[in-house]
Order: sequence, then structure tokens, then C-alpha cells
Amino acid sequence: MLTTRYVTGAPNWLDLGTPDIDGATTFYGGLFGWDFQPGPPEAGGYGFFQLAGKTAAGGMQTTPEQGPPSWTVYFQTPDADATAKAAEQAHGSVLMQPMDVMDQGRMAILADKAGVPFGIWQPKQNKGLQVTQEPGSLCWVELYTADLPMAAYFYRAALGLETYGVDFPGGTYTTVLPDGQGEDAMFGGIVPLADDPLEARAGAYWMPYFEVTDTDETVAKAQELGGSIRLPATDVPGVGRVAKLADPHGARFAVIKSAPQQT
Repeated sequence: MLTTRYVTGAPNWLDLGTPDIDGATTFYGGLFGWDFQPGPPEAGGYGFFQLAGKTAAGGMQTTPEQGPPSWTVYFQTPDADATAKAAEQAHGSVLMQPMDVMDQGRMAILADKAGVPFGIWQPKQNKGLQVTQEPGSLCWVELYTADLPMAAYFYRAALGLETYGVDFPGGTYTTVLPDGQGEDAMFGGIVPLADDPLEARAGAYWMPYFEVTDTDETVAKAQELGGSIRLPATDVPGVGRVAKLADPHGARFAVIKSAPQQT
């Protein structure tokens, strides 16, 4: 489970790069109830999407030269420089060198061996997202990749992540979790592109899932707000009701009404 009790290797931040931050605020505000709180002038336009006063994500306006509209998942590290070096040694790359973000933390943007970008965040004053698992907040992440064993090796070497196979009718789902934390700490999964024709067309990337109270209502609202449906609301036994969406500028994400936890 993804929680705000962040440990090394777990997702601890998420942000949106978009060509229209005002439009994104309207879309995600209508969809999840977020408000956008601009950062200080020295933040360069970066700000915070808040859910009932708690930070659920970050975001900023970007240019085409900075890449297509997208969500970036960040993972916790105690040493951003060491993690960047480990990623390079595991045949990944450093897209943005480690840098201090005022007194808030130290970050870098890396890419795995397949070229999939992701962020790392070394917390200082900013410990990470202030809300997860609740409706309107991050609850899961998923990596789509052409080579699952290679991805498992890379993220083990760079972030210390373990993989754990969960059987389901028709196959096995590979989950990821921080080293030594136990199965309850799993926060995401790795899906081979060959197993998902929709994502095979989109290519390899990390996709965030947001918890919602009603998947079908959220899908309808996303369409009303100018978003698009990539995968209609679908029941996944034992997991929940899932839909894959894109915002009006094409940033991809998923929503889920999670099934009740079995006790």
C-alpha cells in the first residue's frame, strides 16, 4: 500500500508538466476537487495541487521542448547523487542532474535502461505528498515496459526495489515494493507491453492511479471536462473498478475505485 509514511524506494512525489496550468487546474479541480496553490516566485511557476488543504501533486506549465504533457512519478532516496550514479551504473541515464530545490529537498530526473523517465526526491523541508489512498489522491503506480526482467533488475539496482508475483486468473502480476518492507508495502506493478495492447501502442512509461469514489462517474466527468477515455471502466476481480484516461492535453493517468481490503 502506498502511504505517506515514506521509505527509501517508495513513491513520495508526483507532478504534472502541462502546456496550460490554468486549464489543468480546471480539469483536475473538476475531476478530483483539487485547488492549485502557486509556489513562491523563486519556484519558477511550479505549484501544488491541493486536496482539502493537503498537497496531492505538484505541477507547472511546460514548453514542447521540455517534453509532451505527462505525469512524473518520484521515488524517495536518502541521497539523490548516489541514486543518480547507481542508475547510470545500471545502464540508465540522468536526464536532469541532481539539484537542490531551495530548502525543500534535492531532486533529479532519471531514465531507466528503456528510456522511461522518472524522478527521485531526497526530502528536506518537503517530506513528500501529504495525502495518498484517499479519493482524489495517488494510490498506485504502474510501469509499462517491453522487458520486465530488465526493468526489475534496473529498479533493484537503482532504487532497491523488490518484485513480487501475484497470481490471478490467467497469469501473474508483478508488483514492486521497497526492499525489506514486506508484501503490505507494495505500491505498484510492472506490466509487459506485450500483455497490454493499449499501452503497447503508447509505449513504455510510468502511470499514476488515483483513488475515486465512483469510477463510472469519474469517467463521465472527465469526458465532460474535455478529457478522453483510453480504457472504459472495467472491473478487475479482487482489485477494483479501473479506467484509463487522458487529460485534455494528453497526460495519461488511471483512476480506480478500490475493492474493499480482505481481512
